[in-house]
Amino acid sequence: MGSDGVKTGWDFDNTYARLPQAFFSFVYPTPVRSPKLAVLNHDLARSLGLDPEALSGRDGAEIFAGNSMPEGAQPLAQAYAGHQFGYFTMLGDGRAILLGEQVTPSGRRYDLQLKGAGRTPYSRGGDGRAVLGPMLREYIISEAMHALGIPTTRSLAVVTTGEPVYRETAKPGAVLARVAASHIRVGTFEYAARWCTFEELKILADYTIDRHFPDPGGPDNTADTGVAELADHSGGRHQPGFVPVNRYHRLLKEVVRRHAELVAKWQAVGFIHGVMNTDNVALSGETIDYGPCAFMDTYDPDTVFSSIDIHGRYAYGRQPGIAAWNLARLAEAMLPLLHEDGNRAVELAQEAVSEFGELFRTAWLRGMRSKLGLFDEEPQDEDLINSLLGIMHRNRADFTNTFRALTYGEDLDIAMFGTDEFRRWKERWQERLGRQKRPESSAFRLMRDSNPVIIPRNHRVEEALEAAEKNGDYSIMEKLVRALSRPYEKTPDKDHYTSPPPPSACRYRTFCGT
Repeated sequence: MGSDGVKTGWDFDNTYARLPQAFFSFVYPTPVRSPKLAVLNHDLARSLGLDPEALSGRDGAEIFAGNSMPEGAQPLAQAYAGHQFGYFTMLGDGRAILLGEQVTPSGRRYDLQLKGAGRTPYSRGGDGRAVLGPMLREYIISEAMHALGIPTTRSLAVVTTGEPVYRETAKPGAVLARVAASHIRVGTFEYAARWCTFEELKILADYTIDRHFPDPGGPDNTADTGVAELADHSGGRHQPGFVPVNRYHRLLKEVVRRHAELVAKWQAVGFIHGVMNTDNVALSGETIDYGPCAFMDTYDPDTVFSSIDIHGRYAYGRQPGIAAWNLARLAEAMLPLLHEDGNRAVELAQEAVSEFGELFRTAWLRGMRSKLGLFDEEPQDEDLINSLLGIMHRNRADFTNTFRALTYGEDLDIAMFGTDEFRRWKERWQERLGRQKRPESSAFRLMRDSNPVIIPRNHRVEEALEAAEKNGDYSIMEKLVRALSRPYEKTPDKDHYTSPPPPSACRYRTFCGT
């Protein structure tokens, strides 16, 4: 397969393909019968240095379906492992193929991956294909997350294949073009620790640092690490290629920090990932894999949307703890890099992972203070925040609309606003606002910047997906995505998307789409 000759702006430089081949398998996408472009993200295309007009027709559909390779692409499927619902297993890209790394005009590097592009050596009996609904769902949710200011992979395009995919019934097939800072996961390190050599694990760690966490001081820089033990305690008998621990300790600590801040951002908007397995934890700190995910309507820490999470492992309120658990699995995989002495390596790993709790709490408090218009800090703020959340929980209040109503002074038919306990809480809040040195107008400006008017409501997402899947009507999705692109702007055109769903006897469920 070769380039189709269209001048689109591709500029690939595929550094991952130059790693040891233990980390991937070269494989081409499986051609599809009749590719047709369903949606193309013009703004994202331009930011990548691509020409959306040149990609909007048949030629673009051929590329995003995997039928044609853009110039410079070097397609491969990545190997990785992972803990899925707590159990370790070998995985890998079973239906996703990385075309390569697009370098933007500003010099930034992004993976371009085709999800649903056919079988790979890691398919484990699967068909390697994807269904239109889940691919459109990832497009909607990932773009909404980006607009909310939450680090995330993004969706460049969705292409229908003209071929059925068989799940419970025959469904329309599709391929998603996903853009990510990289697809290096906690599971990638778990795979390397289990099945690769020490040198290959070190190469992966060095590559991750160079790509995501540039270290100006190099591997021997000991500044600002808090690690004093750099002496050779082995009598000169290092493992082959051993490098002092500090560089990898800093890597682990930085990943911990990024994920503490990421999950705090999720919690602040009521986002529930759904499947926080270690293969869905990107070291870059981006949200990755939008399978059974959704945004909470009624506030309840026990909310679960995933159809397969029957025990609530990944419920909204458990996400911080699960994130810390996942990072502990990364630390275990990195132990040989942290120190040649096993006991000291464990100490360093525990020290890094133990920072998650306070880092998360700090980030969460910062985000929740902003949602309540608080610029400064007082010791009682955490109780003020938790008291509100408790009232919301007991009254089954809508998460997003409660903060929107506080921001704009609206009633929105929120029943809890008429309760005595809420009135007492509101008096505490207003007294707290009054103790700030900035004017009240600044507090409400901060709230407007922190409380989205609109989120991708589950019933509105389903409405858009049904129209696209059953009728080939993408207009409802296009309007929804357009509204979600400016979530903090209160305009009349968003009113349709802000109402909670009507009462239902059935709990909303999402599926992984595999």
